[in-house]
Amino acid sequence: MNVRVIGGQFRSRRLKSPGKLAMRPTSDRLRETLFNVLGPSIEDSLFFDLYAGTGAVGIEAISRGAREAIFVEAHRAAAQLIRENVESLKIESRVEVMEAETIRALEKIAQRKLMADFIFLDPPYDAAEERLRVLEFLDESHLVAPSGIVIVEHSVKADLPERFDGLELSRLLEQGDAALSFYRLALAA
Repeated sequence: MNVRVIGGQFRSRRLKSPGKLAMRPTSDRLRETLFNVLGPSIEDSLFFDLYAGTGAVGIEAISRGAREAIFVEAHRAAAQLIRENVESLKIESRVEVMEAETIRALEKIAQRKLMADFIFLDPPYDAAEERLRVLEFLDESHLVAPSGIVIVEHSVKADLPERFDGLELSRLLEQGDAALSFYRLALAA
């Protein structure tokens, strides 16, 4: 499977692909749709790429002007793949790769008082409980900037909550068998 950067500074650069690793990278088409929606707001942002796999989504954010990307990936081989892709583009100074289980990594990030402009999460499609746990953690944390967006990639068949205490679904995009759900902080009533 070929994975490439769609737009920005590193447009058309190929990334190392997962090879024999069992992962489902976000398709080029869905990534292009995502970044068309985010548009220029990506510039100078802090971008979290959770369940990062090849790192293609976070690298795309950097290519399009994000200030910094934090990649979270629990699997050692995939985390190494991200490091290799980052090194090939010489963007190490703008990237942090955390090799850890997602909630544990988010707890460490929260201790640093960081607030993300964008948080992208793409857990395995069949990991509904895991996806919900991370969304609930993000909802209760202070990791989402006031105008921040949490984006979840999932199967079109998945049923995600429309509202948490602080986060609410603001947009749903479907493309083939994949979907992107966009959550924003709800405006106080």
